[in-house]
Amino acid sequence: MRIDILTIFPDILRPFLRESILGIASRKGAVCFFLHNIRDYTSDKRRTVDDRPYGGGPGMLMKPEPLFAAVEDVLSKSPVHGRLILLTPQGRLFDHQVARDLSHQSRLTLICGRYEGFDERIRIGLSAEEISIGNFVLAGGEVAALAVVEAVVRLIPGVLGDRESAQLESFQDGMLDYPQYTRPPEFRGMKVPEVLLRGDHGAVARWRKEQAELRTRAHRRDLLQPPSRSTETS
Repeated sequence: MRIDILTIFPDILRPFLRESILGIASRKGAVCFFLHNIRDYTSDKRRTVDDRPYGGGPGMLMKPEPLFAAVEDVLSKSPVHGRLILLTPQGRLFDHQVARDLSHQSRLTLICGRYEGFDERIRIGLSAEEISIGNFVLAGGEVAALAVVEAVVRLIPGVLGDRESAQLESFQDGMLDYPQYTRPPEFRGMKVPEVLLRGDHGAVARWRKEQAELRTRAHRRDLLQPPSRSTETS
């Protein structure tokens, strides 16, 4: 997979992409990261990427000219354009299902905003998918981009060492993960459940399924709600 990230702060992203799972995936050749500084596509000496909003108001907006130039140039670097993603609070909420969908793509291009947001013509003219990582405010899209990238890349076949790791995690089956333990069998009076120590794989599987359901019901009951179905009226 090829992942291009457009930002005015590439140095924020570079160290993160070199470490842990993302670094391993890159060294394995499962993913290639390309960082692009939007300021490189400006036409003035100050490399201006923002300006005041028409009609007044606080803050500054990302200008359309450098972003359009950046996106068009970056997409031209490969015959496969893939999915173009704008990280914005008004986008659809990013979750495990979206991550799994994106993990099957051969190329992703993510656009990170800053300041008070984007000139509306960027959203309209680029026709990018809009994704949000939650109902809160960040200073820019870089943290959101890293969250999306890590969630997606770890689902690419061959990235994780254990073939079952990505299949037995929180949200994979619409539920939180079951409790997990490692050595020692007792720590400060807290013991590992006996069922995990007996070597009965069938009993362990049943216990894990039960615990996942209990944990989800206790902490994220919303995950257990069936999807709403639209009704047709004549």
